[in-house]
Amino acid sequence: MKCLKEPLARKANKEDKCRGTFWEARFKSIAILDDEALLTTLAYVDLNVVAAGMAKTPEESAHTSIKARVDHARAQGALEDIVSQPKDRTRRDTTPEDESHWLVPIEDRRERGGVRAGISSHMNLASYLRLLDWSSRLFRPGKATVPREAAAILERLGSSPDAWEQRLKKLQQTERLFGVVMAVTRNAVNRVAAARGVSRLANAAS
Repeated sequence: MKCLKEPLARKANKEDKCRGTFWEARFKSIAILDDEALLTTLAYVDLNVVAAGMAKTPEESAHTSIKARVDHARAQGALEDIVSQPKDRTRRDTTPEDESHWLVPIEDRRERGGVRAGISSHMNLASYLRLLDWSSRLFRPGKATVPREAAAILERLGSSPDAWEQRLKKLQQTERLFGVVMAVTRNAVNRVAAARGVSRLANAAS
């Protein structure tokens, strides 16, 4: 194994202009602490193909969770019901995302009888599709007008279109994030810092 690892490390270090073993400082994990940080990260991954100019819309992006969700909903004959859901999130009679899919559902419906934990109790698949649709326009020429429903979605998350755009573009444009946690709310960072017995933690979302 050593004979295999050493030449690979030398080659990779030469390309990356760094030193050390192959795994040293090359990969790191950042703890995601709250709903908005998780949704921002999810949107960043789902929009990578659009941002790279390899697809026009998120649902056309190969090898992404959003395409898998849309394809699954279409195969189940539920896509039309999902995309036509009322934009008023307070309605309880909307069609839920199919919990049989292997991906974690966007909406956490356990308080209303759902059996699987979801990503957020403040957003369903229809809302996520609308948010992604607007977010994908941020990477096209010209200024993207913020639709009223996108602003309402972010307001439910305790955020704003400007803050969402800033965080999303930071993820897209930064080669390396600095921090051990990622959170939008300061309280989430403080709880983890207290549990670790430290006064502060570097927040990659700051």
